[in-house]
Amino acid sequence: MASMASVVLVTGGARSGKSRIAEARVEAQPAPWGYVATAEAGDGEMAERIRHHRARRGAGWQTVEASLDLVAGLDAAVAAGARACLVDCLTLWLSNLLHAEADVDAAADGLCRWLAEAPVPVVLVTNEVGAGIVPLNALARAFRDEAGRLNQRVAAAADEVILAVAGLPLTLKAPAG
Repeated sequence: MASMASVVLVTGGARSGKSRIAEARVEAQPAPWGYVATAEAGDGEMAERIRHHRARRGAGWQTVEASLDLVAGLDAAVAAGARACLVDCLTLWLSNLLHAEADVDAAADGLCRWLAEAPVPVVLVTNEVGAGIVPLNALARAFRDEAGRLNQRVAAAADEVILAVAGLPLTLKAPAG
């Protein structure tokens, strides 16, 4: 069995290969694996993206949908027997929280507390959204700022942080030891 840090954050831009890298990290652990999905199929295009992701994953994956309560989703995956979990993705989760006018700080605190005591290895996927131009509208700027803060908090809680670029994993933070 390949060893893996207990908490890994995989970040990168759109179509950078982050989900494939994260899936491979989880699949290096014994099955079954929990896939904690934060996406909501709000339109046909998003439904197709979700279908594509599901089709790419093979046997051994158990999907738990958690668009708002990520901690409950992780708990459900572990309770169902997952020996490692993948969260895909934090930025969609953040978008859902903002849309629901939920307390983002409280949700992030809860996630970081759960990660500190994670009973199984966890890989989280997020988008790096702050590397582009400053958005023109206040909502987009607020999202970018919240995403940056969330990514920093989870990266601080993670044992390992990987940046995906052109399908390649670049280690930003390596496990101690």
